[in-house]
Amino acid sequence: MKVKKRGFAVLIIFMMMISILVIRLVDIQLLHPESFTSNNINLIKSSVSQRTQEIVIDQGRGRFIDRNANALTHEYYPSLVLFPFLKNTEWPVEQVSDILEVPSSELTASIEEAKEPVVFGKEKPLELTETQMNRINELEIPGVFAVYRQYAIDSDIAEHLLGIIRENHELLSKRYPEKTYLSPKTKVGITGLQAAFDEFLLPEGEAKLLYHVAGDGNPLFGIDVKYTAPANPYYPVSIKTTIDREMQQLAEKLVEEHGIKKGGVVLLDVKTSDILAMVSAPSINHSNPFGDGSADNQMLLPHFPGSVFKIVTTAAVIEKNVDVSKRTFNCDLDLYGQSNPVYELGELDFRESFAKSCNYTFTSLAQELIEKDSNIIEEYAAKLGLITPVGWHGDVFRLQDFKQLSGEYKGSIWGDEKDKSVPKAVAQISIGQKDVRVTPLAIANMMATIARGGEIKQVRAVSEVLYKNGTTLFSFPEQSFKQEENIAPYTAMKLQELMQEVVESGTGSKFQSLPYKVAGKSGTAEIGREVSEGSLVNKWFAGYFPAEEPRYALVVVDLEQIGSKSPTNDVYFDMVNGIYQINLSRNETIKES
Repeated sequence: MKVKKRGFAVLIIFMMMISILVIRLVDIQLLHPESFTSNNINLIKSSVSQRTQEIVIDQGRGRFIDRNANALTHEYYPSLVLFPFLKNTEWPVEQVSDILEVPSSELTASIEEAKEPVVFGKEKPLELTETQMNRINELEIPGVFAVYRQYAIDSDIAEHLLGIIRENHELLSKRYPEKTYLSPKTKVGITGLQAAFDEFLLPEGEAKLLYHVAGDGNPLFGIDVKYTAPANPYYPVSIKTTIDREMQQLAEKLVEEHGIKKGGVVLLDVKTSDILAMVSAPSINHSNPFGDGSADNQMLLPHFPGSVFKIVTTAAVIEKNVDVSKRTFNCDLDLYGQSNPVYELGELDFRESFAKSCNYTFTSLAQELIEKDSNIIEEYAAKLGLITPVGWHGDVFRLQDFKQLSGEYKGSIWGDEKDKSVPKAVAQISIGQKDVRVTPLAIANMMATIARGGEIKQVRAVSEVLYKNGTTLFSFPEQSFKQEENIAPYTAMKLQELMQEVVESGTGSKFQSLPYKVAGKSGTAEIGREVSEGSLVNKWFAGYFPAEEPRYALVVVDLEQIGSKSPTNDVYFDMVNGIYQINLSRNETIKES
């Protein structure tokens, strides 16, 4: 009796186990095959992927190119793709070998141990010609394809300007709740142009070659390889930037070689205010870009400008017709009029004061101007484009007030309106200290504004969005600020003369030997921090060249550095010289000094 009861209990347990297994199988096979467990695993896709071998031809996200259509993020190279089942079949390897002019043994060796599709090439993929591609594809060999395949370029170019992309499902869902077809692994733009143009760049899907395999790795349904790609022939798009890749790489090389730890370079086209190069240091630490602040683009953040800001006071002096023609200033006095200057420069007239950057001259004149008009400094800072963001903005399709440089900060002048009646505060403001903060981009645009006669233009980083076939989806036109916001052409002309004097007889004399004549202004701003070796400063040189026929506006700034150790002028010198060499190699002639 006990044996019967025990047997009956075992049978019940056995039946319960069978029932649980059946329920589990029903759940897997019928109820939740596409959302199995809390992780929402798609079992159908997973089973197919286990029986599928594929090679991605194009990940689908749009790319960035420079003004000359050179790749900045990824490029498409004509490549030879070989599938591993070829090693078990007879295929005309000698014909392919003859077309490529490579030994047939190299072709067979490349797939000998392969378990997945391979791109032929030893060190790097073999780049085919258009003729070679056509001849190979005309052979119609199963498992042999000549295709344009996407490759990332060798190094990061303009990484702060272009920005970072990351997998972020939460952000993806928040930005694009209606795009439910996007994979949770879809990368989105986090910073820079990648973020600003993210909606244009989103992938429609991957393009890939694939085939199904059995358990032994051989083709499951014969040797038929399929090509899958999004149906839309216009995507992915290319974002055509205003960057000149060669000049960008020059700037990056010089910032690194000269050891600028924090700071960077901005190079603009004077005619259009287009960004030709932008470098921010330090480089992005991709393992922790936001934790250490390395993702910040220093060229879009406001900093103490120092004596570069004297251009604002000078513009006000010129336009308000302050008579300085017969005046001299005691430049053995400091900015407060006391006998404690950093440099003893003697008695200087206004032109000499600008060239040698005499603080006392400009603090005296600023005080006179403010006594007549308390808003004079910010008025002329605005006329020179130093307060409001200067990056391109406007309506783009349904996107209202679209900003190309969404991470750009505005400038500031006064921290407290009461300071306008405090002589020491006025003195510091007039030479770019105390509460004055300006972005390097705005300073570069100010130089371009002066060089072209006073018209302020918005700064473009992107000129067009192009469809896959090269036609234009959207063009970003050049845009100017309102005419009443500009300085007069006469003022611009006088500022040009003064900035040329800086190089001819003042603080920019180092640049006299360059092949292009430079006009500009130096700046050294104390930031209020001391280290064992001395005071930390922001060291600037901002200007344009060639002085007679301005084409480039250039700013170099070294932030939080010991002044005597700053390589700012060296970087500026080498940038001008390097651009001259680039133009020489392109057979472009610009008027020389």
